[in-house]
Amino acid sequence: MTMTPAEMTEFVDTLYAACGVGDWETAESMLTDDFVAYEADALPMGGEYRGKGGLRELFGVAMGMADVVGLDRTDLLLSRDRAIAVLTMRFADPALKPAELCEMFTFRDGLCCEIKPYYYEPSAFHTAAAAKAEAV
Repeated sequence: MTMTPAEMTEFVDTLYAACGVGDWETAESMLTDDFVAYEADALPMGGEYRGKGGLRELFGVAMGMADVVGLDRTDLLLSRDRAIAVLTMRFADPALKPAELCEMFTFRDGLCCEIKPYYYEPSAFHTAAAAKAEAV
């Protein structure tokens, strides 16, 4: 089942909204059983997060490391079975430089089976994580 561009756009926005408010029931219903989210080893949350609970686990780890207050999607690039969201991650301390990243979603049978984020400058997240660790 190939999704239309409108369906992919709605899917990505709904998934971000669900994760943003902790609606894991909705988020997990949008993922395949073999879902995987990859984080590069260059990031403090590096690794693979697998299964329907993998996104919740990743969200908990990443948000626990840095005080993220917003994830703004500025663009969405679509292909046959992929979408790439262009994002800015904002931190609670306005003095911290936002992290710029893209997340590539892969779809299968109307669900998301994979997310791969690409950080333009991973040091922005490292700095935010270090600031939170110092504050604790």
